[in-house]
Amino acid sequence: MERAKMAEESLETTAEHERILREIESTDTACIGPTLRSVYDGEEHGRFMEKLETRIRNHDREIEKMCNFHYQGFVDSITELLKVRGEAQKLKNQVTDTNRKLQHEGKELVIAMEELKQCRLQQRNISATVDKLMLCLPVLEMYSKLRDQMKTKRHYPALKTLEHLEHTYLPQVSHYRFCKVMVDNIPKLREEIKDVSMSDLKDFLESIRKHSDKIGETAMKQAQQQRNLDNIVLQQPRIGSKRKSKKDVYTIFDAEMESTSPKSEQDSGILDVEDEEDDEEVPGAQDLVDFSPVYRCLHIYSVLGARETFENYYRKQRRKQARLVLQPPSNMHETLDGYRKYFNQIVGFFVVEDHILHTTQGLVNRAYIDELWEMALSKTIAALRTHSSYCSDPNLVLDLKNLIVLFADTLQVYGFPVNQLFDMLLEIRDQYSETLLKKWAGVFRNILDSDNYSPIPVTSEETYKKVVGQFPFQDIELEKQPFPKKFPFSEFVPKVYNQIKEFIYACLKFSEDLHLSSTEVDDMIRKSTNLLLTRTLSNSLQNVIKRKNIGLTEDARHAAEEEIYTNLNQKIDQFLQLADYDWMAGELESKASDYLVDLIAFLRSTFAVFTHLPGKVAQTACMSACKHLATSLMQLLLEAEVRQLTLGALQQFNLDVRECEQFARSGPVPGFQEDTLQLAFIDLRQLLDLFIQWDWSTYLADYGQPNCKYLRVNPVTALTLLEKMKDTSRKNNMFAQFRKNERDKQKLIDTVAKQLRGLISSHHS
Repeated sequence: MERAKMAEESLETTAEHERILREIESTDTACIGPTLRSVYDGEEHGRFMEKLETRIRNHDREIEKMCNFHYQGFVDSITELLKVRGEAQKLKNQVTDTNRKLQHEGKELVIAMEELKQCRLQQRNISATVDKLMLCLPVLEMYSKLRDQMKTKRHYPALKTLEHLEHTYLPQVSHYRFCKVMVDNIPKLREEIKDVSMSDLKDFLESIRKHSDKIGETAMKQAQQQRNLDNIVLQQPRIGSKRKSKKDVYTIFDAEMESTSPKSEQDSGILDVEDEEDDEEVPGAQDLVDFSPVYRCLHIYSVLGARETFENYYRKQRRKQARLVLQPPSNMHETLDGYRKYFNQIVGFFVVEDHILHTTQGLVNRAYIDELWEMALSKTIAALRTHSSYCSDPNLVLDLKNLIVLFADTLQVYGFPVNQLFDMLLEIRDQYSETLLKKWAGVFRNILDSDNYSPIPVTSEETYKKVVGQFPFQDIELEKQPFPKKFPFSEFVPKVYNQIKEFIYACLKFSEDLHLSSTEVDDMIRKSTNLLLTRTLSNSLQNVIKRKNIGLTEDARHAAEEEIYTNLNQKIDQFLQLADYDWMAGELESKASDYLVDLIAFLRSTFAVFTHLPGKVAQTACMSACKHLATSLMQLLLEAEVRQLTLGALQQFNLDVRECEQFARSGPVPGFQEDTLQLAFIDLRQLLDLFIQWDWSTYLADYGQPNCKYLRVNPVTALTLLEKMKDTSRKNNMFAQFRKNERDKQKLIDTVAKQLRGLISSHHS
């Protein structure tokens, strides 16, 4: 068994050694390491070495056999090689001889070739030099151009040239020493350009400061010319014109006669412009001021990356100039020229800023302009309030008003809001009325002092018509009397009458160009005329009564009547203080408010006992009471404390107004024509009908027409009331936004409010 086992192992070892030997014979030498390692890992490497020696000897024997087989060919090759060596020696000698002859013959050629080589080298150097000079010449030319531009103060082109030189030309030749000098000099050139441009800007700011007066005067002259053209258009016959001529005012005051031409007035002020001046072409701001320095400076600072610095400096300096412009001279109120120069400077300042706004990209923006304008507006209004209060001459106040209107119209052309200026003019209007009242107090005093208080005698038809033409007096009995006859009044009556008409015309002159509706103008004139009659003329008459021993019972009766009207209105105010409306009411009550029912009952009982008074007094008292009641109710509806109201509250208010209208229709005082008394409530009626019927399409479509359904509804009043209802619609129900009807109603309210604002804006413009 052991022998068999050993024999088997011997066979395996032999086979393994044969495999290893085959791998050695067939494997690359670099990869034979793993094969040999496998031999030494085993225990039979001695036997393997024996087999390896045996295999080597076998290969040596095979090599020897092969060499013996090819030996004769080798010998033959050696013999042939020896023969070739002799021939090669002969060939070598021939080549050497040929080379010697060639060297001798080509010596001159080599010299010529060397000379050619040197010429080619020189040519290449010259070409390279020309190329380098071609690169350097544009740089030198650009630098020379830059110095010329700096010398001629063309700084913005110089900056552009500097940019091209730095970024385009110098990088191509940056290794030259002269370029290094140029590169080092570029920051200095930039600073020089920057400093010079800033100097130009300072000169520009000084220039526009000096020219603001002239620029403003020019702009206002342009606005004046445009207004003259507009006036020419307005003077053409057109339907529904709201402007009233002097003759129209007299016709209103005296509807039963054809008014005579009153004495001529001196229409002083800036509105009177000579025709020759209208034909002249007025230059614009760009024609009076050279804006190129600011444009150049802006471009230069933008290119240098310092635009923000430039903008801040410009705006800071202009703010300082604005404060100087807005500081009025202490004696501005003494003459119209003082106001005119003040306005010219302000207009000139903002015309320049508007020009800069529209000709530069962001040097000034709308927010900056609006901030300056808000400051200017507040300071201007404050200055005008202060200085206008010193003026006691109505002609100067009127001229100032005309100047302010032209000032506002001029700035409005440039897009500046001027509503506050027109609001301030309404304040000056009250001052103007006071100065007129003082002036007419002296006029009335002179008339009354010079009157003899004797009836006016007339001896002919011509004299009679002359007196009636001055004062529209009608008396059938007097007309039937033969000449000579006397009027039942003295000379002061027609004189005072004509002066009242002159006063009304003076009031109307102030209302021109204030963008007021005819109703507002009528109310203004009515208020001023009432003050003239009840205060100025009344005081003058009372002074005459006290000073002279003459019987003027008509003045005493008039004072008593006025006391009746005043006390009646005060009583109405006491009832109105009891009003307690629920402005957020959701449901409509079925009857009028208790306070109003009591008020109507009081008025009925009061007018019932007026039967002993003259008919004219009772009618005037009744009309005065109805107008006062209507005005008070309107104020109650629109007062600021009522921030929100519902449609239900509005309908309840409508019931109360209907109660008032029913009272007016019932004829509490005899003598009124049909519906005359009811017209006192027409403003309220049209306003309430518009909202309750929600008839906005008709109102907006017919607005401004003389026969429109809601002629008496002012869009400002309508918008105020609509805003109160809009807030209610938004806040009345937290789920309203999820209900389509509520959303649609809200959209409609917003749309109507937007259209009303458009009407108001177009009306003021």
